Amino acid sequence: MSDQRVEDLRELSEQELAAIEEKYDEGAATRAVTPAFGKFLRYVALSFAVYHYLTAGFALPPDYWHMGWHLSGLFILTYSFYPIFKTKTAFDLRTGRLRFAGVPYLDIALMILGVMAALYLGLAWRGIEWMGVEEMTFRMGNPNRWDILFGCILIVLVLDIARRTLGWILPLIISIFICYALFGPYFPGLLKHPGVKFNTFVSSMYFPQEGIFGVTLWVVSTIVFHFVLFGVIAQRTGLGQLFIDNATILAGRYTGGPAKVSVVSSAFFGTISGSSVANTVSTGALTIPNMKRLGYPGHFAGGVEAAASAGGQITPPIMGAAAFIMAEFLEMPYTTIVIAAIFPALLHYVGVFAVVHLMARRLGLKGMSKEALPKLRAVWSDGWANIVPLIGLLVVLFSGYTPYMSAFCGISLAIIAGMSRMRAPVTLIYALAFIGFVIWKYMGGGFDLAMSAILVSGAVLATLNPQRQVTLREMADTFETGVKYALAVGAASAAVGIVIGVINTTGVGFRIGFMVTQAASNLGNDLVWMFQFGTFQLYTVEDLTLFISLVFIALACILMGAGVPTTALYIMLVSVAQPALAQLGIPPIASHMFVLYYGVVAEITPPVCTSAYAAAAIANSNPFRTGISAFSLGLGKVVAPMAFVYAPVLLFVSSTGFDLWEFTYTAASCIAGVIALSAAVVGYWLAPMGTLLRILMAVAGLVFIAPSLEADLVALVIAAPAIISQIMTRRGADALA
Repeated sequence: MSDQRVEDLRELSEQELAAIEEKYDEGAATRAVTPAFGKFLRYVALSFAVYHYLTAGFALPPDYWHMGWHLSGLFILTYSFYPIFKTKTAFDLRTGRLRFAGVPYLDIALMILGVMAALYLGLAWRGIEWMGVEEMTFRMGNPNRWDILFGCILIVLVLDIARRTLGWILPLIISIFICYALFGPYFPGLLKHPGVKFNTFVSSMYFPQEGIFGVTLWVVSTIVFHFVLFGVIAQRTGLGQLFIDNATILAGRYTGGPAKVSVVSSAFFGTISGSSVANTVSTGALTIPNMKRLGYPGHFAGGVEAAASAGGQITPPIMGAAAFIMAEFLEMPYTTIVIAAIFPALLHYVGVFAVVHLMARRLGLKGMSKEALPKLRAVWSDGWANIVPLIGLLVVLFSGYTPYMSAFCGISLAIIAGMSRMRAPVTLIYALAFIGFVIWKYMGGGFDLAMSAILVSGAVLATLNPQRQVTLREMADTFETGVKYALAVGAASAAVGIVIGVINTTGVGFRIGFMVTQAASNLGNDLVWMFQFGTFQLYTVEDLTLFISLVFIALACILMGAGVPTTALYIMLVSVAQPALAQLGIPPIASHMFVLYYGVVAEITPPVCTSAYAAAAIANSNPFRTGISAFSLGLGKVVAPMAFVYAPVLLFVSSTGFDLWEFTYTAASCIAGVIALSAAVVGYWLAPMGTLLRILMAVAGLVFIAPSLEADLVALVIAAPAIISQIMTRRGADALA
């Protein structure tokens, strides 16, 4: 075996994996500071995490204080860890007269200003007599000079921390919206509006209910952060490894086993992870080398992992926290969102599995040997306790309690599973504290008897964990890591609040929606002749308008999503694209799912596809080629939104109602379309497939997605030559054998 081949197949060390995550996950790379200041920042991060953890379980302070404390933590940690510009030396420890503990004095000053601006709203809510600041109710819409000063500071610094953690794309988009609000009279055509006065704009962006202190920051500070923290703790205490081992047992022995393991394990882990890159690195460290050992090309192995990891963001029950924000926007129960997401997620994984299976058949790859598979009994006898926190979280969540209460219970049980042991009585303090909390909630009517019994039983079971006990220092490191993961999402959510504020103030969302539908209608009128055959008309202008509008919006979602975290991207896209979809008569839940899916597709769409680039680094493959593989493997995510927009019955809970026969037929049609597309991508179904037959299968697959009997008949006619050729070729090969 050549040295290069050995290099390609070796498993990467933890340090190398961390370096890959830092390179491709914008939120993972942080600046070096002096040890003493690093210890201070560690205490800040731990205080930040503990504050959110405790308030989730006991009581949230008023919104303006809660979001102010959250923003204060973001400013301190972001300005400490992220340099003003990212260069090769920007993350090295450097000291001098212009720096304090490795942090430039400029960043220290910005940090202080940010904290002052974040906390001023709470301090001035009831008025500050000596500053001449009236109570908030008298200042709403009529800000004084202090409101203007701190409001301007907050707007600028929120954009800056978003830029430092995520790059230039998101702040530039938001800056365009700000310019639109302030300079409305200078915009052309339908975009023209009277403009928003500067004082009014600052007031709208700064005061609660909209803008920076609006719903986006509230959801992230109250829900999303907790689930990011839970995901990190659960992974570090063994749940991630339990997922991988069980995925290997389930799928490892089948054709192309390691690739299917990657799909299953990434689906498991991705649903509790808020970062596709973190998911890719965590599960890909094991699955990508295994796929390459089996014989998959490096770019394909990396593409499988990236596509599966991004799919975790749309996989119930947690969906990388996007489900909670969607429930807040739609004012629907969380369980409704989860039910609606079941089939679209299934369609995505059908596509990934189909491509993986067909590629394995084409390359003649087998599954893993029986000896190489983990033993089910050994896996569960060692790791069973790690599933207790996830079960506890889901039971509380689906029993109608708030998402942050479920996160509190999940985190508490994860801490117990990691740190409390019957054989070490002192460590039982964690379990006893949580049991005391449950009893307190029961006595106050917060938990009923059944829920209290379940949670107490979970705490007791978690203390029986046979695995090594996690030390207090290791758990503190885990909490600190969870905070660092949440910085980018927090900064983005605060900044995206500006977009929502501008849309609410100017109505630009509806203007853009009208422009999209108008352009699509004009293009539909120009193209309708192509679908007329005498008096027979295959598609009407209305049909073409809807399809073209969906394509325009999908492309906009993918382009705007370059390098932006899924959660923040969804918040921004739904504010811009959803009004256009609403004008097309699409049910609200279908339009929100449509936007979320194409936001996730952006994660694996070249040229900016950070998940695929991280996977390429692990696979030692060409990044762009890996991105192409990830995109082709994610075809289920690409076509699923089109399917459930045309057939909302696939979401189960749409306002159009649910019909079992319609659902069954439409689902089968969509699955047939995804499999046809997968065969076209791989160039193999029952036998190798030539270029012309691949084109026919691809076109047939797209037509299958349209949910109607006429479309399916047309798809069958298009695919017939390829199907007949494949069957005849396979029979010929079997006869020769």
